[in-house]
Order: sequence, then C-alpha cells, then structure tokens
Amino acid sequence: MGLNTSAEAPLPVGQVSRLIGGWIDKLGQVWVEGQITQLSRRPGAGVVFLTLRDPSHDISLSVTCFRQVYDDVADAVSEGARVVVRAKPEWYAPRGQLSLRATEIRPVGIGELLARLERLKRSLASEGLFALDRKRPLPFLPQLIGLVVGRASAAERDVLENARRRWPAVRFEVRNVAVQGVNAVPQVIRAVRELDALDEVDVIIVARGGGSVEDLLPFSDEEVVRAVAAARTPVVSAIGHEPDSPLLDLVADLRASTPTDAAKKVVPDVGEELERVRQLQGRGLRAVRGLLDREERGLAHALGRPVFVHPRRMVETREAEVDALLARSRRTLGHLLDRADSELTHTRARVLALSPAATLERGYAVLQRADGHVVRSPAEVGAGDVLRARVAAGEFAVRVDGAGRPPERGRPEEAHAPEETGGPEETDRTEETGGPEETRRAAEGAGPAGDTKGAGQAGQEAARAAD
Repeated sequence: MGLNTSAEAPLPVGQVSRLIGGWIDKLGQVWVEGQITQLSRRPGAGVVFLTLRDPSHDISLSVTCFRQVYDDVADAVSEGARVVVRAKPEWYAPRGQLSLRATEIRPVGIGELLARLERLKRSLASEGLFALDRKRPLPFLPQLIGLVVGRASAAERDVLENARRRWPAVRFEVRNVAVQGVNAVPQVIRAVRELDALDEVDVIIVARGGGSVEDLLPFSDEEVVRAVAAARTPVVSAIGHEPDSPLLDLVADLRASTPTDAAKKVVPDVGEELERVRQLQGRGLRAVRGLLDREERGLAHALGRPVFVHPRRMVETREAEVDALLARSRRTLGHLLDRADSELTHTRARVLALSPAATLERGYAVLQRADGHVVRSPAEVGAGDVLRARVAAGEFAVRVDGAGRPPERGRPEEAHAPEETGGPEETDRTEETGGPEETRRAAEGAGPAGDTKGAGQAGQEAARAAD
C-alpha cells in the first residue's frame, strides 16, 4: 500500500517507524537459517542475545530468545555454529531496529545429531551409567581377550599384532561385526553378550578405526551403551581416534584413544615386565644385603661391649658383694645370738633367785589350812587347828597349840629358819622359836633379821604359788 507524501507533506519519523512496525507484525513467524557470530549470555539475565549472519552475504540480524529456549541446545550450539531458528520479526520503533524473537533453535545437520546425543548423554548420566565407582579394574595378565571388531579391518590387525608383540602367549576370541550401518548396533550388542557369557574371557575390547560422526553413531546408541553397562566382564572402548568421543567411551571400564593404545593398555609388555622383575630382584638383593650389613655391624658393636667381652665380671662382682653381705649377716646374727644368750642367762638367774622354790630352799615354809587357804595372819588360826606346812622337800601336818599375836609395829620379829625341815620335831622347833609369828613371817615373805628384800618378795610368791 503506497503512501501519498511530498516534500511539502512529509511523514514524521515516528509515523514511518510505526508503519514499518505494522508491516513487520503482519509477517508472522518465519524459519531463518544462519551462522551464529556473536553470543551474549549474561549471568542472571532471562534473555540471550545472538547475531545471525548469512554466510553467502554480508548481512546480519539480531536475535533474542528466552534463556530456556537457548538452554535446550546450549551444549550443541556455540559461536560459529549453523542453526535454524523459528522466530517472529520485531521492530523496535524508538531506534528503528529490526530483530528476531526466537522461540525455537535447531542445529543444522551434524549439529542436530550432536544435540540428540547430548540429550541422551545427560539422560544416561542421570542414571549413573557413567559413574566412576562402576569402573572395574583390568586383569594384570589376561589369558583370553574378547575382541569385537570389523572383519579384516585395520583396527583388528593393530590390536592382534601389538598384543602378541607385547605378550606372545596371549589368546583372542574374535567376533567380527558390522561397525557402521543399520546392522552395526544389533551385531555389536550380540557379540558383547556372547563374549561376556564366556567365563574364560578376562576382558573385552570393542575396537573401530576412525570415521565421521555419522559413521561412529552406532557406538553412541543407547542399546549398545546399556549392553556394555550390563556386562560382567571389563570392557575397553577403542573407537576412532583421539578427538572422537562416542558414548561407549563413557560407559566402558577403560577408554583407549586408538585400537593400538587398547592393546598396550590391556596386555603388558613381556620385556618391560622382565626388566621390572630384574629391577625388583636387584632392589630386594640390595635391601637384604643392607639389612645384613646393618645387623652385622650392630652385632659386632654389641659383642664389643664389656658385658660380652668379660661376661663373668658382673657375676663375680655380685658374688663378692653377696659374700660380703653374707659374712656381715653372719657376724650380726652371732652378735644377736650372744646378746640373747647373755640376757637369757641373766633372766634365768633372776627367775631362779625370785622363784618360791628357791625361797623354800632357804628354810622357809608355807602354812595352809585344810581348805588350801594360805595362813597369812595369826588371827586366821585358832588353838588346836591342824595346818599343812609346805617346805622345799615336801609337806607335813602341824597343830596349833595356842593363838598367836601379831608383831608390834616398828619392832620386827627375828626368827631363824630351821636348818632342816620335815617331821614333827621340826614343827616343835618352829613353834619354840616363835610359833605362829614366825609362820606368818614366812607366809608374808619377811625373812629373818638381815635377809634381803628379795627374800620377802620370794616368800609372797611362794604363798601365791601355794594358793
């Protein structure tokens, strides 16, 4: 629709901008293909800014989209990628700028494939199939190796030749399969399961030479990945070259960059192992010799000590000390025995001097009544009482002729002990020399005039003994 304008009746800029915006709004959504030359994704911002460029013409357009739209393909889309964008043209009237509001972004060609693989990768990773704790260690020296590889391929030749060159005795169980095309996935899955079912197979190698992304797609198939994850036997992935990274590399127990590298990682080199054994033998021999030398020096040092040079010196020294202590103990014991003997002799003499028998031997007598009571006072007897007189040589009976009287205070009665005891004559003699008074003195321990204090004590002890 044309506009009637002239130099005399021009349109204002705002009106022109609004008219352009109206025409663009009528365009609706379109699919646009281009190459991303600029990418601005500010942290925290809800909008992502892109610049699409036409590679055939030097023309660019600004593209905006919500962060969620970009995040869906963020792993497969970056600067320089070719994409197809579904967007609605927008006109920013204040600045007169045209931009595209994208609602969907799709990588073109290989980008689409990579995007699908990336989504599958995230899904399998969330299930834990790529976790490191699922990785199993390889056997040190496998006796039988399972090999899944293309028939008569360079990868098969590389694995077999390098493995047998490193360890000639190694054996292989080979399964030739299609490594690309529609038959590759089922054949690879069947070969892995067959080898995993063989108990004598120690490790499985899945190998293929290099190729395009499309050629390597079978080794990123979900069914292949799950079959390898379910295998009981350790699996080594040797797909393509170093830059290639199919999903099989992530689920396998070990990733090899090439088939040749897989042979080197699975099979040890016999020459290297023999050299390692020789080195270990040398280290062990040096360690043993060093230990023996150290122990010999320690033994020589120990034997050089005085206790080993003169082993009896310590015993002889202790023997002399024991002899000295024994002689000293004997002298001490002799002195103690001599002193004890002297004290015993003196004590015996004192006991004999103080015993009632010794008092009776000196001529004293103890008078007892018929009931055994010792007579200590003349008042305890009466005329005609029959008493028993005890002397050193025995005892006899006496009769009291008359009552006695107690001695006067201050005038001790003197009496002489009879020279001999025994019989009625001695009793009469006792009565003539003092009668009951003398008997009382004997009972109380008061000896004749001039006797010692010990005699009086002896008399008392004799009376107690008679009781």
